[in-house]
Amino acid sequence: MRIDILTLFPEMFAPLKESIIKRAVESGKIEINIINIRDFALPPHYKCDDEPFGGGAGMVMMCDPLFKCIESVLTDKSKIFYMSPRGKTFSQGLARELSSFEHLILLCGHYEGIDQRVIDYFNIEELSIGDYVLTGGELPAMVVADSVIRLLPGVIRAESTQEESFSDNLLEYNQYTRPAVYRDMAVPEVLLNGHHKKIKDFQHEQAIEITKKNRPDLLK
Repeated sequence: MRIDILTLFPEMFAPLKESIIKRAVESGKIEINIINIRDFALPPHYKCDDEPFGGGAGMVMMCDPLFKCIESVLTDKSKIFYMSPRGKTFSQGLARELSSFEHLILLCGHYEGIDQRVIDYFNIEELSIGDYVLTGGELPAMVVADSVIRLLPGVIRAESTQEESFSDNLLEYNQYTRPAVYRDMAVPEVLLNGHHKKIKDFQHEQAIEITKKNRPDLLK
C-alpha cells in the first residue's frame, strides 16, 4: 500500500517514522509520502490561502495549489479522503475497509478549511475522527494512517487484530502481566490456571461489562 499525505506542515509527521510504522516502511509493507502543498503554490510568497467569499473569520485554502498537489500523486488506484470535522466518523470497520486499497491520499486542511471546488472536482470523501474541532487535519491524518497500517498483512501479528476493542462490537477485556501480585493487587485467578475455555469465558464476560459501562451504544 501507498499513502500520500498532503499538508502545509510536513514537520508534524515525525511520529510516522517511529516504532511499528517505521518497521513497516523499512520492510516494504507500506510506502508513506509526506507532500508539502506549499511546493505547488506560486513564488515569491507561496501563498496557499485567502479570505472566504461571503465574509467570515479565518482563511480558506485555495484551489490552485491543492489541485496541482493532488494531481501530482493521483492515479486510477487512488482514494482521496479530506480530514474534516463534518465528515463521516472514522471507525475500526472503516479502517479495515481502507486497508484494502492500494493507494490512499489523505488531504489535511487548515484554517477554515479548503475551497469546496476541490472536494467536488475530485469527488473527495470527508472523514472525521470525532465530534470536536482541531487546528488542522494533520493529527487526524496520522490517526487514520496508523490505524490502517497496523491492519496490513505482516505489520503486526494477525491474532493481535482479531481480539481487540470493536471486534464483535465489544471493547477489549482487561490485560495483566507479571508479577501475579503487585502491592497486594492480584491478577484474577482464572487467568493463572491454564484452563483455556474458562479464560475465554472470563474475558468475554469482562468485555461485555466494560462495553456496558463505557460504550453501551455498541451493544445496540
